Amino acid sequence: MNFDTKILLISFVVSIILGILVIPILKKLKVGQIERDDGPKSHLKKQGTPTMGGIIIILAMIIIITGIYIYLNANNQADIANKLLPMLLITIGFGVVGFIDDFKKLVLKNTEGLKPSYKMIGLLVISVAYVVFLVKGLNIGTDIYIPIIKTFVNIPVWIYIPFAIIVMLATTNAVNLTDGIDGLATSVTTIIVACLTVIGVIFDVKEIIIFGTIVCGCNLAFLIFNLHPAKMFMGDTGSLMLGGVIAAMALVLKMPLLLIVIALIPVLETLSVMIQVTYYKKTGKRIFKMTPIHHHFELSGWSENKIVTVFSLITLILCVVGLNII
Repeated sequence: MNFDTKILLISFVVSIILGILVIPILKKLKVGQIERDDGPKSHLKKQGTPTMGGIIIILAMIIIITGIYIYLNANNQADIANKLLPMLLITIGFGVVGFIDDFKKLVLKNTEGLKPSYKMIGLLVISVAYVVFLVKGLNIGTDIYIPIIKTFVNIPVWIYIPFAIIVMLATTNAVNLTDGIDGLATSVTTIIVACLTVIGVIFDVKEIIIFGTIVCGCNLAFLIFNLHPAKMFMGDTGSLMLGGVIAAMALVLKMPLLLIVIALIPVLETLSVMIQVTYYKKTGKRIFKMTPIHHHFELSGWSENKIVTVFSLITLILCVVGLNII
């Protein structure tokens, strides 16, 4: 059994154990889902389901990456070990912003949660810190890979930094919007992360291979609790964190433009909201029955399992396409 397979299995097992331990704690603390009255009526029965489950993925990643960091240093691979830490910190950072939002809504019973402006400031600060560290600390350069033409293009640092920050903010919010029905965000992001991990294998980027494998193992374990009917939701704690993970991996690989293809589902989720709001403000009418777009299909009669299956298959196909244009 090779090293990466062991990491995958360990991540899966650790996350399963944490899930079994954490769910009763969330139930005891009454950290339950709050459903919108204007949302799909079928969601009302989910009221009270434990949420903030993203903390399981974060805790598992902290435990496993800490162990791997020690192992790699002991085996004269400190360079790879040190490159894992920034990605772990970005995971924790975005997760903390989501956790604060969830905590205010679910524990403090503040229905508004963290103010959108405060949430965006938190995400912005973390994004700026990460991007500046990549450029100035790790010196990864400011070149990005252009799919299809299969070449790297160097861009000025004053363009690259704001561009990379926008990628991080857009990705975190897109995944956040995708998290609306049982298992959807978990399934879609796992496929995207797996694709980025395969790219890490192709280009021999060791830290991406290790990090992506850990995330996939943790996500697959969480999916056991998150599939319909979900026993636990990830909350903003998980969705913002996973968006940050995808963006962080794409930037290290220098392939943020590829996200337009492989992460098209989160992109469409975001566009559906933007189109709906803009059109409604101008005409007073709606294009979709409800946004994000997965709710449109739900209100059109699709079951949650069908939506997750179709969106996941589309993502899988797009990831195969993505692998063929790099």
